[in-house]
Amino acid sequence: MIKLRQLAAASAAVLSLAFAAPTASAQWIVYDPTNFSQNVLTAARELEQINNQIQMLTNQATSLVNQARNLASLPMSTLTQLQSSIAQTQALLGQAQNIAFNVQRIEQAFSTSYGAAAGSGTTAAMVANAQARWQNSVAAFEDSLKVQAGVVGNIPTNSGAMTSLVTASQSATGALQAAQAGNQLLALQSQQLSDLIAVLSAKSRADALEQARTASTEAQGQQNYRIFATRSGYVPGNVTMFGGH
Repeated sequence: MIKLRQLAAASAAVLSLAFAAPTASAQWIVYDPTNFSQNVLTAARELEQINNQIQMLTNQATSLVNQARNLASLPMSTLTQLQSSIAQTQALLGQAQNIAFNVQRIEQAFSTSYGAAAGSGTTAAMVANAQARWQNSVAAFEDSLKVQAGVVGNIPTNSGAMTSLVTASQSATGALQAAQAGNQLLALQSQQLSDLIAVLSAKSRADALEQARTASTEAQGQQNYRIFATRSGYVPGNVTMFGGH
């Protein structure tokens, strides 16, 4: 009787395990290699896209920084110094004495004191014109020396401006600063060329007036000779300077 009870209990235990087995197996994790590989590839693609977006944002930030640098203005300007130098040279040219750098004034002076006019009029008028021509030449040479001195005085200022501009150009942080430094260097070069033209103009004026004075003196001398020959009854003849044996 006891053995039958034990056998029945064991059978019941086996049946309970048999009915519980399907429930336990339903909780197991199933590994699918194909699905796992697809998930890894998908994650890798998403990570690559994120990296590309980060690189794009970095490039955009760098581009904005470069644009800001390119738009930055040069922190210095030599325009005032250059304008001051030009104004000084122009002032010296404007101080030209007697015959200024003016076409009408030149035409008027040559019609009254130079060329054919130098050998016309009374003796007193010719002497007065000769004196005026001499004064014009002396004044022109003085004016030329003043302009040369003024241009030489501009050299230290121009040298300082050139040094500052070259330094600014070499340390420029962007295209705009480099371009502005280059433009100011060109402006400095133009100012120096203007000074050179001023010197050449003043010197040429002085030389031209002196040459005109020389030519006018010759014309006046011929007229003086005609007056002398006419009024004194002078008859030209041969003159022996040294006696011969």
